Amino acid sequence: MRIVAIAGSLREGSLNRQLAGLAGESLARLDPSIDFEVLDWSDVPPLSEDIEHPAPEAVTRVRAEVAAADGVWFFTPEYNHFFPGVEKNLVDWLSRPQEGGAPQVLAGKPIAISGITPGMDGTAIAQDHLVTLLSFLDCHVMNKPRLTIPSGFSLVKDGILDLGDGAKRLDAQARAFVAFIGR
Repeated sequence: MRIVAIAGSLREGSLNRQLAGLAGESLARLDPSIDFEVLDWSDVPPLSEDIEHPAPEAVTRVRAEVAAADGVWFFTPEYNHFFPGVEKNLVDWLSRPQEGGAPQVLAGKPIAISGITPGMDGTAIAQDHLVTLLSFLDCHVMNKPRLTIPSGFSLVKDGILDLGDGAKRLDAQARAFVAFIGR
């Protein structure tokens, strides 16, 4: 089984990128044969029909990685009660038909969503917006369980995210997502 993670923040040390890394560790404990990768999409340009066909190399690469995955796990921050614009740009590129008439790569793809934020809402509002978008794109969204972690900075020790007892919730979501993909 291959799972690709999309961390909605491009910052290397972001809480959501660290949460994605912890999810990879959780999946490895669950089943060491699961191939888990945090997608590098930092070089994907802003979507413009002027450069859509042929797609830029970075877009072709991330489309291929998402297409090859059995599931996609989003780790989204929340900016102003929404997911980040750069994350929307990536989803827009993934949602476009490809050259040669190949369909967009997200349709029918099993999706899980998690998020951590410094504030008190734990990305719940951003996740709801992301579910709306991904459902419109015919993704197969796992609505329960979703993981929302508030007050993320309080879980950082020496720059490293430590979920403590909250790791059980991440493990539960990992188990649920593996089962969801298997259905």
